[in-house]
Amino acid sequence: MASDLRLTVLGSATPCPAAGNPCSGYLVEGGGTRVWADAGSGTLGALQRYARLDQVDAIWISHLHADHTADLLTASYGLRHADIELAAPIPLYGPPGIADRLAAFLTHGERRSPVEQAFAVHELHDGHQVRVGALELTSREVAHGMPAFALRVNHEGRSLVYSGDSAPCAALTELAAACGTLLCEAACADTADGAGVHHSPEDAGDTATAAGARRLIVTHVGRAVEPVDAVRRAATRFPGPVAYAAPGAVFPVDGHEPGPDASSTSVTHMDPTECGISYLR
Repeated sequence: MASDLRLTVLGSATPCPAAGNPCSGYLVEGGGTRVWADAGSGTLGALQRYARLDQVDAIWISHLHADHTADLLTASYGLRHADIELAAPIPLYGPPGIADRLAAFLTHGERRSPVEQAFAVHELHDGHQVRVGALELTSREVAHGMPAFALRVNHEGRSLVYSGDSAPCAALTELAAACGTLLCEAACADTADGAGVHHSPEDAGDTATAAGARRLIVTHVGRAVEPVDAVRRAATRFPGPVAYAAPGAVFPVDGHEPGPDASSTSVTHMDPTECGISYLR
């Protein structure tokens, strides 16, 4: 039976939401399991187009910058005070200190905010592995100038890797080795602007090539670069299919995309449909 692993882009904007595009957030689904990966501003509303909060099996957070975590605050209110009856707190996987960071923001008196009523918190470390329902999640610590992690999701021989926020680094390349789809940030206008904390579009292409990924999706594109240009630039460094993580885009991760072919030079522009702005070699 073919895998049903798929990625839905809830938002991909940085450093703040844009009109029609929330900050970083993704819904990863496979085998009936749902994982909300990153919870940037506006992604909670987008998530509810596809699933209620009590239908999410786990939440995974790459790092503690607000454009990746802000909607955890309102999610905690939703889980505790809205029309939801949780059988148990939702597993929350995130960097060390995530529970106290949330509690500190939500606490308004002497009593610490009970964030553990909403979330069962598990702190990530380099090489962290866990099975959530049908999905296998592996996290690696990456280069972002603070505790930050990338994620690999495996399901029935298919694999999706999400860079989180990171400069090019060996840990990300190793995590993404031979993956079906690499979802890689491209926040910098050019490589020199990364300063060891972000990718440029060209860097994203280089990482995908070094990892032997089958397909590259650029996300978290900075406001100084048009998404179509980010895709074009990444495609100069990666010989496989390249797409943009447009909000609402749905990407099946089925393992049948053509692999990189260094002899292929033709690039065909495809209309931005449910898979965003794409180039397919």
